[in-house]
Amino acid sequence: MEPKWLDWAKQLQSISQAGLAYSKDVYDLERFELIRNISVDILAHYTEMDRPVIKDLFAGETGYATPKVDIRAVVFQNDKILMVRENSDGNWALPGGWADIGHTPSEVAIKEVKEEAGFTVKPIRVIAVTDKKCHPHPPSAFHVYKIFIQCEIISGQKAFGIETSEVKFFAENELPPLSIARNTKSQIEMAFNYLKNPDQAVYFD
Repeated sequence: MEPKWLDWAKQLQSISQAGLAYSKDVYDLERFELIRNISVDILAHYTEMDRPVIKDLFAGETGYATPKVDIRAVVFQNDKILMVRENSDGNWALPGGWADIGHTPSEVAIKEVKEEAGFTVKPIRVIAVTDKKCHPHPPSAFHVYKIFIQCEIISGQKAFGIETSEVKFFAENELPPLSIARNTKSQIEMAFNYLKNPDQAVYFD
């Protein structure tokens, strides 16, 4: 589902990043820097991002390029799903964010729900591991894997955090406007499907 130009830009960035990390020859380093600049030019041409911003994003990545990991907590209460309103775009998402160094996926899910929604939860199972490029998210400069972890509420009460402005549970037929960079309608529907069919296998791309 990802546009071909975006796939090419990310592949060029991956090649250049590895080359800049492991090459020793000054001429090879110059060539890999040129490849990185081409990937930046592609993204700048097809998106509204400024070229310096894109270059800073890429320049901050070193070593062998690997996908980033986003963790999303799936929490139900009375057959409704927990969502938070994101300050960044005013739309709604499952609690979650980038995986943190030193934390397990379960620990990230616990932390994100507490920080963004106020609840203390217990992770109970992984329901899906998705590749962002296979779903109708907006274009992203990074290759992203998303892990959806179903959790149960242990304690606490609704409380929004510094990145969120509202916390609410939604029925499947009353979903709010979604922050589709974070989660899509089909992914929320998938989560409800796991609620109705708890014995189905983990989904993965």
